Amino acid sequence: MSQHNEIVFQALETELVEGWCRGLPDANGQPAERKISDGMGTPCRHCMQMIEAGAPYLVLAHRPFPAPQPYAETGPIFVHAEPCPRGGGSSLPAFLASTHYIVRGYGADDRIVYGTGGVVETSRIGARASELLDMETTQYVHVRSAQNNCYHCRIEREGV
Repeated sequence: MSQHNEIVFQALETELVEGWCRGLPDANGQPAERKISDGMGTPCRHCMQMIEAGAPYLVLAHRPFPAPQPYAETGPIFVHAEPCPRGGGSSLPAFLASTHYIVRGYGADDRIVYGTGGVVETSRIGARASELLDMETTQYVHVRSAQNNCYHCRIEREGV
């Protein structure tokens, strides 16, 4: 039975990003590495825009789950090193600029819902996320790089 609720692309929380900018450790207990963008495909997980050439950014390990567990993948992400507005909303974020992404559902227990993961064309991310969120077993969806499995954003039903 389809619920057809609006989906929302969720950026990383501002408080989390501000902490990393102040030197708080990443998911591996290390400070973020500071780099300068060459403008070639460096997506900020906070504003959901590409980091422009010449702008400072941070590279760090992120685990987008509330606690360590076997399905709680940790991997590298990028965020602006200077304040940027938090992105998100119902439209496909600008930083999803590749042709394909992994879209995968997770349950209320923060474990992968088997059978939900797959590589989809970028233009189909919203439709596939809606299909997955219509399943009773899926609480939220991750969008990840199809090449490197890096976390990009979370998708939820509106109002969740």
